[in-house]
Amino acid sequence: MSATLSKRAGTAPAPPVVRRRSRAALRAAGLAASVLLLAAVAVLSIAVGAKQLPLADVWPGLLDPGAAEYAVVHRMRLPRTLLGLLAGAALGVAGAVMQALTRNPLADPGLLGINAGASAAVASGALLFGVGGVGGQVWFALLGAAVVTAAVYAVGGGRGATPARLALAGAALNATLYSYVSAVMLMDTASLERLRFWTVGSLASAEPSTVRTVAPFMAAGLLVALAVARPLNAMALGDDAARALGARPALVRGAVILAITLLCGAATAACGPIVFVGLLVPHLVRALTGPDLRWLLPYCAVLAPVLLLGADVLGRVLSRPGELQVGLVTAVAGGPLFLWLVLRGRVAHP
Repeated sequence: MSATLSKRAGTAPAPPVVRRRSRAALRAAGLAASVLLLAAVAVLSIAVGAKQLPLADVWPGLLDPGAAEYAVVHRMRLPRTLLGLLAGAALGVAGAVMQALTRNPLADPGLLGINAGASAAVASGALLFGVGGVGGQVWFALLGAAVVTAAVYAVGGGRGATPARLALAGAALNATLYSYVSAVMLMDTASLERLRFWTVGSLASAEPSTVRTVAPFMAAGLLVALAVARPLNAMALGDDAARALGARPALVRGAVILAITLLCGAATAACGPIVFVGLLVPHLVRALTGPDLRWLLPYCAVLAPVLLLGADVLGRVLSRPGELQVGLVTAVAGGPLFLWLVLRGRVAHP
């Protein structure tokens, strides 16, 4: 009898606290590995281009002003890589908080029309005021993203929004606004010249001033999103349960909308509308972290730039000596990958 009891005691499951600590340790180790992967992709982004840099020359090109590669790295490769890091993190985190707020697995800055709103505002600025630089575009993009975010949420039903209504509202606004952008480009030759590469989604025109302009907006959006991770977790249980846990649903919704506006508006102003990054990455990450946004958002902030920079490097490799714009690569590769996730049952409710 005692042997049986001891055997049962020996095979008893670990206490919940031990299991939680073990999961946290695994997630922390996975996040550290993801950071290393991001560093490796960033080095590739600096090395690969029209002029190939050996990996051994990347470090001197970054730090040694006397190196022959210094000018190429600092004027072209480094700004492009930094912009890819910022824009990828912005789109990945924006997609994750949108999915959590709307409880819609299809929520994405592209599919729900947020990028289209920013694009329409930028096209209007180009048509009406001749705005072509990122410094002017970013304000129009933020305004367009804010208006469409609020419109989609209101048309979708506000607090009573359902995933189907949000998807329908976003699809309708997305189609309407992109039709407007196309009409502006067709009617105005100057706007067409300024926007034809931008509307595809590209990192190729990145400059140091581009990174300096959009970085504060993206950083603010990331901080707001991370700050509401815990109360947004509570809202998954419903507004009443969230209030009982100390969250303020109206304030959380406002903060999420602010974060989405800053992240999507700044990313779209700098790179143009890039699709599938904000949709795919949260679903891929959720398989590692579960629905807990305290882990999901940091993972998305690291792995979304891996996807975006990887797509940018792939576009440069496939079309040498030219390049495929990153927006085309993510669009072509993102569709089949998302379909694979659906067929594998990996697209779960946030």
